[in-house]
Amino acid sequence: MDALFDQQLSDAVRLLNAQSDPIHTLQRLVDLAPDLFEECDHVGVSLVERHAIRTPAASSERLRMLDEAQYALREGPCREAIRSESTVIVGDLATDPRWPRWGSAMVRELGVRASLSFRLFTSADHTWGALNLYSRTPRAFDADDVAHGQAIAAVAAVVLARSIEDEHLLRALGTRAEIGQATGMLMERFDLSAEAAFEVLRRISSHENTKVRDVASEIVRTKRVPVRDPGARRGQGPERDEAPDAEPR
Repeated sequence: MDALFDQQLSDAVRLLNAQSDPIHTLQRLVDLAPDLFEECDHVGVSLVERHAIRTPAASSERLRMLDEAQYALREGPCREAIRSESTVIVGDLATDPRWPRWGSAMVRELGVRASLSFRLFTSADHTWGALNLYSRTPRAFDADDVAHGQAIAAVAAVVLARSIEDEHLLRALGTRAEIGQATGMLMERFDLSAEAAFEVLRRISSHENTKVRDVASEIVRTKRVPVRDPGARRGQGPERDEAPDAEPR
C-alpha cells in the first residue's frame, strides 16, 4: 500500500508542478486528491489572502460555498486547521459538537459525515491555506489517511508557494518591462534622460492618483502621454505632445 501511495504521490507532484498558475495548481490538487484516499468523496482547497480566507477550488460549487461558510460562521475544521491545529480530523459531523451550525449544513446538504483538514504551510509563520477532504462515510479516515494527507499537504504547500511566487515574479517582470518601454518612448520623443523620463511617469502617476505601472501601460498601448502637463494652468486642455514637468537631458 505504501509503495502504491508513494508512486501516486510522485505522479501527483509531477502533475502539480506542470500547472501554470496558483488556481490551476489548486484545482489540479482537488482533482488528484480523491485518488489518493479510499473514502474521499469531496475535496476543497482554501487559500489565505491577506486577512481573508476563501475556497477558490473545490469538487463542486456547493461544496465551495459550504467550505467558505466556515469563515462567515467562524467555525469548522478548515478554519481550525489554518488558525490553530495543523491537522483536524472529524469522525462524524452528525455527532461532533465542535461546529454545530456548519456541521449540520454539511450533513444536510452534501451528506458529508467525516472530514480531514490539513494546513498548507512552508514554515511555522507562513500559512498558504488548507486542504480539506470530506467523506459520506462516518469515521472514514484512519491513521494511514492522516499520514498520507500530511505528506500530500507538505508537497502541495511547496508547489503552491512556488506557483504563487512564480506568478508574482512574472507579473513583476512584465511590469518592469512595460515601465522600461514607456520610459524609452518618453526619452526618444522628448529627448530626456532616463531619470527625467521616469520622473515624468512618476509625476503623471501622482497627478492622476494612479500607479506608475498603469501610466506606463497606457503610454505603451496608446503611444501618447496620457495627461496634460500637471504644471499647466487650470482649464487648459490636454497637451499630449509635451512632457510634463521634465528637464531636458
